[in-house]
Amino acid sequence: MSLPLVSIIIPSYKTAHFEACLRSAIGQTYPNIEILVSDNCPTEEIKEICKRYSQNVIYQRNTAVREQNVLTAFFSAKGHLIKPLFDDDILHPFCVERMVAAMNMNPETQLVFSASQVINTDNERTETRRPYEASGAMSGRDMQRSMVLGMRNFVGEFSSIMFRRERLWQVGTKLFSYGTHDCALGLADVAAYFNLVRDAQVFYIDEELSYFRHDQRLNSNSNPNSNPNFGYCFSDYIDLLIESVDAGVVAREELFVMLPTVDDVAARLGQVFPMVLTSQQRYHAVLASQN
Repeated sequence: MSLPLVSIIIPSYKTAHFEACLRSAIGQTYPNIEILVSDNCPTEEIKEICKRYSQNVIYQRNTAVREQNVLTAFFSAKGHLIKPLFDDDILHPFCVERMVAAMNMNPETQLVFSASQVINTDNERTETRRPYEASGAMSGRDMQRSMVLGMRNFVGEFSSIMFRRERLWQVGTKLFSYGTHDCALGLADVAAYFNLVRDAQVFYIDEELSYFRHDQRLNSNSNPNSNPNFGYCFSDYIDLLIESVDAGVVAREELFVMLPTVDDVAARLGQVFPMVLTSQQRYHAVLASQN
C-alpha cells in the first residue's frame, strides 16, 4: 500500500489544551508524517511547548490571524495529503492511518471525514456525532446538496477531515469563499469543503477518529460569547443556498421550497444576529427575480 506523506497542520492560538493536541499528532500510528505548527499565540507558551517536541515538529511563527493563519498554514504543507488539527482538538491514534487507507482506495476521493466525539474542557465525552450508520462514498454534489438543503454541517470541523494538497492548490486562496460569497467570518469550513469536493468524491469513515473540544469556558469560535461573528454561522447557510443555485448544484425550484425554512431561521435568530436578516433579504430578492 502506498504511504504518501501526510502533513498534520495545527494552526494555533489557544494554549490550554495545545500540548494534548500536539501529542495526539505525534502519537499517530501512520509512519510518514510531518507536523507543522503555525503559531499565532500572543505569548511564547506554544513555542516553548514545541521546543520540548522539536524532533517531531516543524514550528513557524505566523502573524496572520484567524482564517488567514489557517490558510497560510495549509499552503505551507509539503505532504500529498493534508490533515488539519485545531489547537484544542485531539486525534485518535489510528486517525491518519484510516484516512490514508480511504484516500488510497479511489484517486477521485478528494475529501475524507469521519465520525467524531465532542469533549469538554475536562476531556469528558458530551456528544457522539455519527451522521451515517456505515462507512461509504458519496459524490461531492450530493454532500453539498444535503448540507445546504438541510442547513447542517454533518462533516464537522476541520479536525475531522483529510484532503489532497493538489486540490488545495487548484482552489487557491479563495478556499473560504464560495461563488461570490465570502464565508471567512462564519462557515469557512463548509465553503472549503464545497470547493475541495467539486466534481469529486467524498468518503465517510464510520469510526470516531477525532475529538472536537467544545466548552463555554473556552475562548473558541464555536462559542457565541467569545466570537462576535458567531451569527455568520447561521446567515452563511442562506447565502450558500443561493450560491449553490447559481452553481447548478441546487435547482431553482428547490430555492422556493426552502422559503419556510429560511423565514423560520430569520424569525428565530434575526433579532440576535442581524446578519441573518440581511441574508434573508438577499434570499427574498433572488426569489422575486425568479418570478
